[in-house]
Amino acid sequence: MTERLRLEIPIESDEDRRILRGALLAARATELSELQRRAGRLSFGYGSETARESMDAETRKLRRRIELLDALVASVDRAMDQP
Repeated sequence: MTERLRLEIPIESDEDRRILRGALLAARATELSELQRRAGRLSFGYGSETARESMDAETRKLRRRIELLDALVASVDRAMDQP
């Protein structure tokens, strides 16, 4: 079941929107870097079977975090397009 979460953030100017968008993109870049690092370790077979299972779960979680950050960026973009 998909739910909707409504967030309200006080914005004083268009600059605030750009700053918020930049902060979200920076967070996304950090998550993507971590995903690539963990996925690389997983693909090269580092660690025990248990450790690889844990890394696999972590990469799925990181992918979902990136998807959610993408949704937030898209929301900010839509808000920036509104008058």
